Amino acid sequence: MEAATLHFGRYGYEKTTVSDIAKAIGFSKAYVYKFFDSKQAIGEVICTNRLVMIMAIVDSAIVDAPTAAGKLERLFRALAEAGSDLFFHDRKLYDIAAIAAREQWLPAQAHDERLRQLIQQILLEGRESGEFEGETPLDEAVQAIYLVMKPYANPVQLQYNLDTASSAAALLSTLLLRSLSAQSS
Repeated sequence: MEAATLHFGRYGYEKTTVSDIAKAIGFSKAYVYKFFDSKQAIGEVICTNRLVMIMAIVDSAIVDAPTAAGKLERLFRALAEAGSDLFFHDRKLYDIAAIAAREQWLPAQAHDERLRQLIQQILLEGRESGEFEGETPLDEAVQAIYLVMKPYANPVQLQYNLDTASSAAALLSTLLLRSLSAQSS
């Protein structure tokens, strides 16, 4: 996987073939196909590894936040920063993530679901502590927050929002927190 990651990182997903990867690691194309049924399968493993890294950054950012509001704010910021960092430092690997998001590969779908679960967990924590209102149906609140967050979590959309990602993450999380506040209900 390391050789495939390096090859995709250097030449890009769309310009790399399974033959290129096999040649880079000194094996035949048939040998590579013993482990992966397609180039996409290799890309999915690489994508999964990158998404695991992004979620580790997110988890690290929110783990010690003392409040649900703090966790939500840090979630926005960490997603925007991690995605922007991947875009600027590993552009070719970022392109794999964009293809995965656009074509709805399983790792991209799983990542989206993990984000929704994390948002739901934070909302439940905030409601239980009295920090957030509880009138809005939970599934609606989760989906609304996810949709607001998506331009900064989805690589296809993030590339068009890089200039404002950092400030938008702060402004949007503040706006959302005001609307979730138990005092506003």
